[in-house]
Amino acid sequence: MTKWPVLLVLGAAQFLMVLDQAVMNVAISQLVADFDTTVTTIQAVIALYALVMAALMLVGGKLGDLLGRRRAFAIGLCIYAAGSGLTAASWSVPSLTLGWSVLEGIGAALVMPAMVALVASNFRDQERALAYGVLGGVSGIGIAVGPILGGWATTELSWRVVFAGEVLVAIGILIGTRLLADSKDERARPQLDWFGGVLSAAGLGLIVLGVLEASNWGWLAPRNSPLEPFGFALTPFVIAAGGALLAAFASWQRHREAAGRDPLVHLDLIKLPRLRSGLTMLLSQNLILMGIFFTVPLFLQVVQGLDALETGVRMLPASAGLFISALAGSALAKRVPARRIVRVGLVIVFVATLLLLDTIEPELDNASFLIAMGVLGVGMGLVVSQLGNVVQSSVGDEGRSEAGGLQFTAQQLGSSLGTAFLGAVVITGLIGAFSASVEANPRIDNAVKEQVQVHLSSGVSFVPASEVEASAEKAGVPAATAGELVSAYEGAQLSALKVAFLFAAVLVLAALLATRNLPTKLFSEITTGADPPPATTS
Repeated sequence: MTKWPVLLVLGAAQFLMVLDQAVMNVAISQLVADFDTTVTTIQAVIALYALVMAALMLVGGKLGDLLGRRRAFAIGLCIYAAGSGLTAASWSVPSLTLGWSVLEGIGAALVMPAMVALVASNFRDQERALAYGVLGGVSGIGIAVGPILGGWATTELSWRVVFAGEVLVAIGILIGTRLLADSKDERARPQLDWFGGVLSAAGLGLIVLGVLEASNWGWLAPRNSPLEPFGFALTPFVIAAGGALLAAFASWQRHREAAGRDPLVHLDLIKLPRLRSGLTMLLSQNLILMGIFFTVPLFLQVVQGLDALETGVRMLPASAGLFISALAGSALAKRVPARRIVRVGLVIVFVATLLLLDTIEPELDNASFLIAMGVLGVGMGLVVSQLGNVVQSSVGDEGRSEAGGLQFTAQQLGSSLGTAFLGAVVITGLIGAFSASVEANPRIDNAVKEQVQVHLSSGVSFVPASEVEASAEKAGVPAATAGELVSAYEGAQLSALKVAFLFAAVLVLAALLATRNLPTKLFSEITTGADPPPATTS
């Protein structure tokens, strides 16, 4: 490798892009306290960050084609740094959302597709393969460092320190961009398909919004739904509307191609079996990983009462295992096909979810929990190590930016859906289990049961049991009955978390089905796919 400074610049950008979510996940309890809000609200902020990236990644990739990848990379870093600065100084949930979810999300949507194309333009042959492998390992480092760095900063200083530091790192990367050889699609370049961008962003946004609000509105039976079409909750209608917009987006892309105009994304790329399988796996991987990484802090902080640093320490085995096995998987790919490595990784992740399921008990068994998290990291690392190469080996040089946009769209859509979906599963499970437990308890009188049902119908958040006790006392509930409510709520918390991990295990099994078209040959034996057709200016 003769271009280590170039790889250092690109690696630092990759590290910056993956650090945030890991930091936010371990700081959930502190964010709730600092902004006097709920876990559900912070869940929405976390999901929105990934959603903004997913919604704008295709536009970001196309802007790299139009502006030049290095310029798009630099502009994205400037927007990202501005968002980090606002996040560090945020004074309310809206300011946190604007800084972190919106500005940082927009910046990342420009940086990440450009970064993939810049690897292709700055490295060749074996150096390029190694560079992709190193970036995959750096992503593992970000996930590894995030929980412990975020936990330490949140406990000893403030979570804001991390975001202030990100501004300095972004400035350093900007200075280093002069080392990068620019990459620009030299074919004819039309105007950007803004209408297609709006359709794709709105469609993805509505789908994630529907999943995110399912815990409040109800999946089918309305609970706290703002509208009740035909007597049902709004959730399925919002998700269906998102699907309809994505179908309209696909139709619009075909229309532009038929008219000889360059689309936002060439849909024929998705017909490539290897690329399609890689994208599906990227979505599945992030859906599972980020869903678990959102759920685990709820168990450790809200149920077990651990602080952010203690949470980060207990999540470290997963992060360290992911980093080590990601690097090992990159080396292993020289001798073993990607499909076999990914399948082994998924089987290990499935075992890990069952181990985690077994640790959800009133008393935390540290040894069992640490082992389960370590196994999770090893499995995920093997999966992570292969998918970037799978996607990029599916297209030629000119198609890398577009493939990069699809790649990171799949990743971030998986992240936002994972946070929203498993979060909704937890809240739905909590409401159902708590309601059933209260109704079945003969030591709780009917008047209190009615109060509980009224409270649950207006929405509920995943809070410490001490808050339930305080609310019961404030409502004038007798001490003995309050104790029964707290006991029922604690049991419901554990039940909801177990259901979430059970769903995660089912998702892993479903992901195995997407591995059929992954490469059965070594990457060195694979011929890259064709480029998209040249753009036209008509």
